[in-house]
Amino acid sequence: MDGQRVLVTAGASGIGWAVVQAFVAAGARVHIADVDADAVASAVSDSVTGTVCDVSDPVGVERLFADLSESLGGLDVLVNNAGIAGPTAPVEDYPREGWDAVVAINLTATFAITQRAIPLLKASPRASIIVMSSVAGRFGYPRRVAYSTTKWGLVGFAKTLALELGEFGITANAIHPGAVAGPRIERVLAGRAEAAGTDVETERAKAVANQSIPALTDPADIGALAVFLASEHGRSISGQSLPVDGDSKAAQ
Repeated sequence: MDGQRVLVTAGASGIGWAVVQAFVAAGARVHIADVDADAVASAVSDSVTGTVCDVSDPVGVERLFADLSESLGGLDVLVNNAGIAGPTAPVEDYPREGWDAVVAINLTATFAITQRAIPLLKASPRASIIVMSSVAGRFGYPRRVAYSTTKWGLVGFAKTLALELGEFGITANAIHPGAVAGPRIERVLAGRAEAAGTDVETERAKAVANQSIPALTDPADIGALAVFLASEHGRSISGQSLPVDGDSKAAQ
């Protein structure tokens, strides 16, 4: 990956930051977009530049690509990682404003970022697009209809990109993380424990009980897969959906 130029949305923390670290370790230069100004400031280094950006804001996206052009001078790899979970409610009671917010970030913003990036990727001799879906993009997800629907939509988006851009040597794939270790899942487990009157370890066991490998996924594994897909060894892999979830049987 020496010299590869990479853009990672929501790259300042969580899975996005693990992806950034993996690309940097492989010799790439990375630009991140994130709404968290403090996290962006902490992430910036000799190999990482960044823009504080709400990817659903068209003005912010234009500023992002101006910064990207200045810092990297082009683009070889786009990692669409930005997304939100949205409200938790049954479909019957799901708030319309919650639905609209999730669609705006998870689908529309991903479309807009990718559309803006495609001319830059076409100019690259070895370009890749990686779309971060979810275990919820493989199964239904009770009480999370907007999240599941958009994560399924991203699969169709990646497959369409693969068909349209393959003639330009651009690959496009979707990654489906499951329950990923880190602060976010710890907050979720704590909330579940409080609601159920149990403890975090009980909820942790429940969270991985439907997996063949009953353990939380290391975010570094997701980063390593992203690097592989963008490497010379991933040039024949396109239009695929790749779970990293311990062989999960459901989204929960």
